[in-house]
Amino acid sequence: MSVDRASPCPADTGFMDLALAQARLAAARGEVPVGAVLVRDGEVLAADGNRTLELRDPTAHAEVLVLRAACAKANSQRLPGCDLYVTLEPCPMCAAAISFARLRRVYFGAGDPKGGAVEHGVRLYAQPTCHHAPEVYSGLAERDAATLLRDFFRTRRDGGI
Repeated sequence: MSVDRASPCPADTGFMDLALAQARLAAARGEVPVGAVLVRDGEVLAADGNRTLELRDPTAHAEVLVLRAACAKANSQRLPGCDLYVTLEPCPMCAAAISFARLRRVYFGAGDPKGGAVEHGVRLYAQPTCHHAPEVYSGLAERDAATLLRDFFRTRRDGGI
């Protein structure tokens, strides 16, 4: 696993902005505000936000939805050369799906000490049983992603929705 907090290139920030927009759309639907964008050669292949409530599907995380859409578009179960931008550190399910899809890189915003599986929890890509570990870059638009999540859950706790 290669975890690097070096500054991303300018294009990376633009793709994370798209992921944040998807997270805001998820929040507007009442979903946990996580957004993801899958990119190959500078082209967006898929973008979505969480839809677990809408689809009544516990696997309908933003990462899984964009992987499904991009795999359908590519007519393949693997997506080498693709990069994922996601607003929250992937959970174990999503981290495994990313590995199985053979993504090249994962960029994420906010870390997730409770549910994350990349830098927290099981640290899936550091395990000897992990068949493919993408390059990982954390902290991209971290403040914006964390604020979006914090505000969403604060509103829920305060009875606003």
